[in-house]
Amino acid sequence: MTDYPNIRVLETFDAHTLPGLDVAVLGALELFQKVPLPMMDLSAYKRPLVVGSGNAEEAGRIVFRRSDAVFASESNFEEKLQHIDAIDGVIIISASGEKHAPIIARTAKKYGKHVTLITNTAGSSASKELDHLHPYDEYLFPKNREPYTYNTSTYMGMVLGSTGEDPAAIHRFILERIDTLDLSALARHDKFFFIVPPQFSGIMRMLRVKFIELFGRMIARDIETSEYMRHATTVVPSGELFVSFGVENKDWGEPEDRLFIPLLEHADYAAMMAIGYYIVAQIQKNHPPYFKNNIAAYTDKISRLYGSVITPVVE
Repeated sequence: MTDYPNIRVLETFDAHTLPGLDVAVLGALELFQKVPLPMMDLSAYKRPLVVGSGNAEEAGRIVFRRSDAVFASESNFEEKLQHIDAIDGVIIISASGEKHAPIIARTAKKYGKHVTLITNTAGSSASKELDHLHPYDEYLFPKNREPYTYNTSTYMGMVLGSTGEDPAAIHRFILERIDTLDLSALARHDKFFFIVPPQFSGIMRMLRVKFIELFGRMIARDIETSEYMRHATTVVPSGELFVSFGVENKDWGEPEDRLFIPLLEHADYAAMMAIGYYIVAQIQKNHPPYFKNNIAAYTDKISRLYGSVITPVVE
């Protein structure tokens, strides 16, 4: 691929022309065709503590899902360090390397644990806490310029680096298959129930967080695996649109309230993340611009809370 139209949009937008999440998804897949991802070797750890905030925590759970890792957020990581003696190092997932990341790094060193930082930002505050004596001390993944909180290229790159999927194939599938679907039902509903295949249970919180970031409580959502749907998830009918990924939904909701989204054959987590985010983006396009109307005021507030300047555009 030699033309990168979505990257061009991401390179030129400002706070008044924020692109939709769909541009961030396609731009990320363009980026990963253009720039190689680092190869991570963390075999030095036998039982690391993997720590992240928000979707960084979920990205860490996906990347290290097949390892004997302990997972935590900024809220409970110190409790894990205090009570799990087998932890032999701390891996911090942080796109910016700021906010809680340097605090986590300093605390880990206090407990005598070696720290690895997986990030998208060179020279961060968390990076300054590392010893930089080993090749696995820091892994720097590429990222696009994006609106604050989108964090699409950031965590998708880390997931893609672990799964080894082909970003060109995912990009092509979205343009050739997803963009040809009739998605008009997304405009007729303001309540959504996403049904994901059981093997992608780790994506559910990432999708929930994306709904919260873009819509707050203005649009209702729930997300479960197709197996969990058999539990008491639909006792009270709510008129939502049931959006199933990868497998046709023949049981939940009326036929007119069902939307099937195909997945690539042999899809892994990067494809599920890209396609899931892309469908959330289509909801964003078909409803009022809640995110765009509120992100400037939000970043002003969060800047005061963190004591640092946070803007609607992440360079």
